[in-house]
Formats: sequence, C-alpha cells, structure tokens
Amino acid sequence: MSQPFTFNVGPAAVYPAVRQYLQDAYDEGWLSAPHRGERFTSLVRQAVADLKLKLNIPQDYTVIFTGSATECWEILAQGLTPRRSFHLYNGEFGKKWFDYARALRPETTGVQFDINEVPDMGALPFVGEDTDLVCITQNETSTATQIRETHILQLFNRLGGALLAVDATSSLAGLNLKFIKADVWYGSVQKCFGLPAGLGVLILSPRAVAKAKEVNDRAHYNGLPAALSNMLNHQTNYTPNVLGIYLLSRVMADREPIKAVAQHLADRAQKLYDFFEQATPLQPLIANHDARSTTVIGLQGEPAIIEEIKRKAAEAGLTLGSGYGPLKSTTVRIANFPAVSDAAMEALVQFFVKEYVTV
Repeated sequence: MSQPFTFNVGPAAVYPAVRQYLQDAYDEGWLSAPHRGERFTSLVRQAVADLKLKLNIPQDYTVIFTGSATECWEILAQGLTPRRSFHLYNGEFGKKWFDYARALRPETTGVQFDINEVPDMGALPFVGEDTDLVCITQNETSTATQIRETHILQLFNRLGGALLAVDATSSLAGLNLKFIKADVWYGSVQKCFGLPAGLGVLILSPRAVAKAKEVNDRAHYNGLPAALSNMLNHQTNYTPNVLGIYLLSRVMADREPIKAVAQHLADRAQKLYDFFEQATPLQPLIANHDARSTTVIGLQGEPAIIEEIKRKAAEAGLTLGSGYGPLKSTTVRIANFPAVSDAAMEALVQFFVKEYVTV
C-alpha cells in the first residue's frame, strides 16, 4: 500500500510537525498549565502576535479564541445583532448560520444563490436601518464555492450602518484575506491551520468592538463584553483549550507568510481543476471559474462511480472527502489545505491516471 494521505476537508490533515509539538507540550507542562498565570498570558500574547504577522491581520483588530467556528453563530447573534441580520448563502453551512441566527433573532432575513452564480452585491435587499449584521460565507465548504475579494469589497461599500461578518472557516490561513474589508471574520483550526479540531478564531474590527460594547450582552456566558475584557489581559472568560492555543502558536511561528501560502494553494488548485477537466470520470462541481473555491476542490460524478473511486482510493491509501448534504452521494471534496503535501496531491493525480485516464 502507498503512504496514506487524507484529503478530508475537516477535520483535515495536520502538519507532520504537530507530532513533535504535542511531545513538546507534554514535556513543557502545557497540558496542566494554569490559564490565569503569566506563562499562559504570554502564550496568548505570542499566539495573537503570530496570527497577525503571518496572516496580515490589522494590528487594531481584536482576536478572540472560541471553542469552534460554529460557536461564533451564537456569539454574533447575541452580541452584535440586537435586531436582525441578513444572510447570503449557497450551501449547507451558510444556511445553518442563517437558520440559527433566525432562531435567536426572528426578524433575520436571507437570500440563497446558485452554486454557479456570482451574486450581484448591488441588488441585495438588506439595506435598512434595522439591519445590524450582513453575513456571508466566503468559502462554502459544502459546495466548494468561494466569494472573491472584489465581490466582498462591493458588498462592504454598501453596508450603511450594518457590520459585515464573514465565515472563513475553510479559507482562514489558506487565502490572503483582506481583513479590512469586513468587520468580523471567523474560522476553526482543523482546516487550513493544519491542526486538530477544538479551537475557533474570531477576529473583530474596531467597529465591531465598539458595537459589542454598545449592545453590551451580559446575559450569556460567552458574551462579547466578557471575552473582550479578558483578552485585554490575554486571557479567556472560560477555561481555554491551552493545548490548542499552544499548537496554534507553534504552527504560526513555523509557517511561511500567508502571501506565499496562498499563492502555492492557488497554483495547485489550478493544476487540479485543469486535470479533472480532462478525461476523468469526475468533473469539477462548479462550472463557473469565478465561483470555484481554491481550498476545497469539489468533483461530481454518478453515485456508483463515486463509491467505486472512494473504495479504490482507500485501498491505495488515499482518503477522499465525501460530499455534504444534498451533494453527499454525487460529489467528493478534495482539501487543498496547506498541510496537505505536494506529494499527497501528486499521489492523488497518479491514482486517477493509473485507474481512470486512458491515453
């Protein structure tokens, strides 16, 4: 059997160095480190500094650690949305965010668009004094689609008094995101950070921080005022995932700057799309090149061939990511994340060449 590789989109492949980081964390006593002491606050300070440096996060933006990206749905609805939010979505995760926000704020509205569509940001019906938060999923993991920088800028330019919140779960630390073009960004570390699940990263602009203080949600344990207050001292308002923060700090210190990482992923994604547009039994799920994700490659085919390919790939030591929701039986998803090696991608291509490409 070939060397095993995983292309799951989350939890996804972790960096090989994580094995050593885990040993170091044990040897250095991080697994039982107090989370109110100077040692931990120094770790948080360093982790935030590394995040801002390596991902080009503005210095005046605030980083908060959460348990997961999906926890941010609740935090944002309670802490930044006293009236209602507006949601633009085309997949299962954007829809779940919309549904959850609407359960907490019943006046919340949303618009669904097709997976091959680039939405007209100038025509969206969210403008109004009673809209607090406009919500988009920058990289929709379930449909392998992406809203690109120019469209986010178009949306940002017509917000009025609303804030713009962006789910970047499967692109944060993979794409060179322009953080100044939105007020809220969030994601989890089990995708482009190349780490085990269990830690979320929430990034707030000065406008979002001011809004959180104005709303002043003190009724919930993980409310933003408490989180912001604690982060002033480089602490959390709950017992944190110390190991996760330690691993994040180690990974960010060792990684290349995001500009280099993003270019590598973009080049690799283009090669994969070009390959699967040839004579293979799977074709790109998204026909519109401007809507295709860089970090999640969606491929479609007949259910029977999908099952056959996944089985044969597993026998060759390659774990392909399954489809999600309505697309589960007709698609596979390939994680083009930084921790997925070039050797893994080459093994994937050679598997298809050997099994399915006829010359």
